[in-house]
Amino acid sequence: MDSVEPMDLPEGVLRVTALLRDKGHPHAPVMLSDAARTAQQAADALGIEVGQIAKSIIFRRKVDDVAVLVVTSGDRRVDEKKVEALVGKIGRADAEFVKTRTGFSIGGVAPVAHANEAVTLIDRELFRFEEIWAAAGHPHGVFKLRPQDLQVLTQAPVAEVVVAVESAAVSVAVPSPCNSVCRMDPTTGWCLGCFRTLDEIASWSRMTPEQQRAVLGTIPQRAQHPTNA
Repeated sequence: MDSVEPMDLPEGVLRVTALLRDKGHPHAPVMLSDAARTAQQAADALGIEVGQIAKSIIFRRKVDDVAVLVVTSGDRRVDEKKVEALVGKIGRADAEFVKTRTGFSIGGVAPVAHANEAVTLIDRELFRFEEIWAAAGHPHGVFKLRPQDLQVLTQAPVAEVVVAVESAAVSVAVPSPCNSVCRMDPTTGWCLGCFRTLDEIASWSRMTPEQQRAVLGTIPQRAQHPTNA
């Protein structure tokens, strides 16, 4: 993450920064070195689970052409029928509609500081996490918050608006074994804290739960390696 002077920030990020400051939010936007146009890209850049990314999805309400903002967890998919049951018939929003109504471009839509007021819904799946990150008005900009903060900042209701997750068909993500002891053993190539290789650490958020569990299964043996005895 890069630290930049306020005058160097894009206009959209300045709007988000001003609103967060006015609301007394403790975490100002930060700029990532690389663009994070998708939830996965943002999660990889921040070293967190993709579900911790609060992605802002814009729909167009057909009856009045108002923007409908659904803030959902990065590992979930919006169920449009559930949204329609709450706000009325909706349609897809193209890039021009998103830019005109929100003031942000697709890939950097923040959940706050929109150019025009939107009908907003917050996905309750975000409350699985204590800490989440949201776009800050630009593909490189993000800011940290809690799900509860999102409610305060948007004054929006929390609802079930995503496709149901079938527990039998979907694998649950595995928490990272990192314990903040980040020192590599030159002999084995393993971290002395979590006993993973650099490649395994770097790709952890991109692994499937099955791949993560496979790595976890090797950790007890690695921990008993003579080098670590």
